[in-house]
Amino acid sequence: MKQLLIVCLMIGLPLLGNTQVGYGFTVTNDLYQRLKNPADGIASPSAGSVLLNIGAGPKLWFGGHKASFSVESQAVIAPLGFSVGDYKGLGMVSFPILAKINFKGLSSFDREGKLGFSIGGGIQYSRTELFGVTDKYAARGVSRSYFSTYVIQAGYGFGISGFAIQGFLRLGYNPDDKSHAGHFGIQYDFNMPMLRKITSPESEL
Repeated sequence: MKQLLIVCLMIGLPLLGNTQVGYGFTVTNDLYQRLKNPADGIASPSAGSVLLNIGAGPKLWFGGHKASFSVESQAVIAPLGFSVGDYKGLGMVSFPILAKINFKGLSSFDREGKLGFSIGGGIQYSRTELFGVTDKYAARGVSRSYFSTYVIQAGYGFGISGFAIQGFLRLGYNPDDKSHAGHFGIQYDFNMPMLRKITSPESEL
């Protein structure tokens, strides 16, 4: 996964030679997510959440209408996430930091509506039992702190004039402590300079 991030940087940086720059934000709705803590030998390390998982954060783009390189970060909260195997507490949160290559419609710089795809990688910090471990499990020595995983993400969707929507799959793993992360959902991107051109009088000239 580290290698994928390096490849994304090697491919993406040359796009800066003849580039536009965009800034804005991204919003996600994870339809499903599952996190697995480093094992403690006491309780189930896993927790999951369905539907009510919302994320948002800043995003930057560099490139053109055929392809772009982007960097983004989000805070993704799942307030009702919990472990089905042994309920220990409520809530999950993740902070993915990603570098991605975006093609065709997902480049965010194409004025014509097109389909496109994206692929990238980075690192994610996650925590389960966000609102606290129950007294029962705390007494047994269970605690929850942030753990990191190397992540890869792929997406496919549609974009036009600075707006894009895509379905995505993000998977993470840390070989040092065997922790995992999995996210599947919908992502919405908003490139503000391109969106402003839709209503700007100068864009019609």
